[in-house]
Amino acid sequence: MPGLLLDTLNGKRGSRAPVWLMRQAGRYLPEYRELRAEKGGFLELAYDSEAACEVTLQPIERFGFDGAILFSDILIVPHALGQHLEFLAGEGPKLSPTLLETSLDALEPHPERYEPIYETVRRCRARLGPETTMLGFAGSPWTVATYMIGGEGSRDQHDARALAYRDPARLKAILERIVDQTVTYLRGQIDAGAEAVQIFDSWAGSLAPDQFEKQVIAPNAAIVAALKQSHPDTPVIGFPKGSGEKLPGYARETGVDAVGLDETLDPVWAARALPEGMPVQGNLDPLLLLAGSEDLEKRARFILDALGDRPHVFNLGHGIDRRTPIEHVERLLAAIRG
Repeated sequence: MPGLLLDTLNGKRGSRAPVWLMRQAGRYLPEYRELRAEKGGFLELAYDSEAACEVTLQPIERFGFDGAILFSDILIVPHALGQHLEFLAGEGPKLSPTLLETSLDALEPHPERYEPIYETVRRCRARLGPETTMLGFAGSPWTVATYMIGGEGSRDQHDARALAYRDPARLKAILERIVDQTVTYLRGQIDAGAEAVQIFDSWAGSLAPDQFEKQVIAPNAAIVAALKQSHPDTPVIGFPKGSGEKLPGYARETGVDAVGLDETLDPVWAARALPEGMPVQGNLDPLLLLAGSEDLEKRARFILDALGDRPHVFNLGHGIDRRTPIEHVERLLAAIRG
C-alpha cells in the first residue's frame, strides 16, 4: 500500500500533508557528522552504498519523515561523463577540466559510477517500510551544465549564461548530452526502487524569460517525456528554484507531476496560479527553521492553509541549513502533524 507522500504526489489528499525536507540527510544531524568523519570525504561517503544508505535513513529513524531522499549529489552525472570531481573543505565542489577548456567528447565516460548510487537505493528501499516513500533525484541539465562549464558554483552562473549567448549551439549540445545521461540515471534509480524522483534546478532563477524556456523548460520536458515512456507511474517533482512568475509555465510545459516552491514565492499566489489539482511542495524558509522564532509554527500553519485545497507536500523552500538545531525540526513536525 503506497505511503502518504506517494499518494499525495499522485494527486490524492490525505488526512494531513506529508513532510520531508530537502537535505534532510546531512550535516545538521550529529549522527551524520560522526559517520562522515569516519568515512572521510563527501564523495567517498556518497559512493559507499552501505554508508550512503545509513545516511539516507538517519532522518527517517530520528523524525519519521514521510519520504527518504537518496543521499547523493547532483554532480554524479558530470563525474560519470568523465570530469574529475572533488569536494574541497570550505570551497565546495570542483570539476575539471571545465567545458570551457575542453569538449565533452574529449572526456572518458565512466558509467560504472552510477552503480553504487543504484545500490544505495536498493539497500534503502529494502529497509524502509511501505509507509515511507523512497525518493531519487538528479540535477536539471541547466544547473548541472553551469558546474560543468564553470568548474564550480558561482553567484550568477556567468560562464554558462555567456556561452548561451555566444555559442547557443554548443550549449544546446551540452544540455542534450546531460538530458540523455539524466534519463539513464533516473531510470536506474527507479529500477532500483525509487518511487518518485525530483529534478533540482538550483540555478533556474538566473535566467531571462527566453533563456528559461530554452535552458530549463525544454530540457526538463525532454527528461519527463522519456521517463513517462519507460516509467509512466513514477511521479516526477520539478523544483526550479528562483523561477518566480515563470513557475506556472514550467508546471504546464514540462509535464512534471508536482512542483516545488522556493521560499520567495507566496503560497497563496501559487495556489491560484498553478494548474488546478497539481500537487505542490514547499515552502518554509530554511532560515526560519534555523532561527526557530515564534513565527515558525505560525508560518507553517499559513503554508498549510494556503495550499490546503490541493495535494500538498510540506517541505522547505530549499535545503535545510547545516546549523539548524534538532529541536527546531521537532517543533516543525509537531506543528505539521497537529
